[in-house]
Amino acid sequence: MADEKRLRILLVGASGVLGTAVAAELGQRHEIVAAGSKSGQIRVDIADPASIEKALQAAGPLDAVACAAGAVNFQPLAAIKAATIDQSVYGLGLANKLMGQVNLALAARDKLNEGGSITLISGVLTDQPIVAGSSASMVNGAIESFVRAAAIEMPRGLRINAVSPSVFVESLPGYGPFFRGFEAVPVARAALAFSRSIEGRETGKVYKVL
Repeated sequence: MADEKRLRILLVGASGVLGTAVAAELGQRHEIVAAGSKSGQIRVDIADPASIEKALQAAGPLDAVACAAGAVNFQPLAAIKAATIDQSVYGLGLANKLMGQVNLALAARDKLNEGGSITLISGVLTDQPIVAGSSASMVNGAIESFVRAAAIEMPRGLRINAVSPSVFVESLPGYGPFFRGFEAVPVARAALAFSRSIEGRETGKVYKVL
């Protein structure tokens, strides 16, 4: 629409497969501030709360924060031993994809313009587990539960949602063997879910892209 507001969106993980597609989709209408651990206008390590705060400060006024990044380990359950979080195979996913996104959301809550939005990334393994994927399933499920709970307490009209895609067609060369029998989706479809979250009015939603 001619009177559609142009938003400033901080996109974390902008150079990845998903981030590139999200930037291409939303960049047609809005200003994308690209952020990442190794590239982008702003450097950010989502596993480090101080780095998140610094990145948000550097980004300036924002209408939306979207995350297309998050790391987990893939390891057969039989190979995972009981350990403290810092020594556990699960530690990477908990510190990076889970708490990294939770901390990003909490920091963004205090920085976003009124009525802004936060969009996090989970994934199909929440509901459809695979061998060696227990860390991803655990983390994705926690992210989705956090989004639903946080939505009812967001101040100043802020919204928060998550996008939960299946494996991407573009990622099959690397991840295909883990996802035998899964229907892969074009990454552009997941990017549309980010548009729905950021440009829509819903909150506390998990957009399944299957």
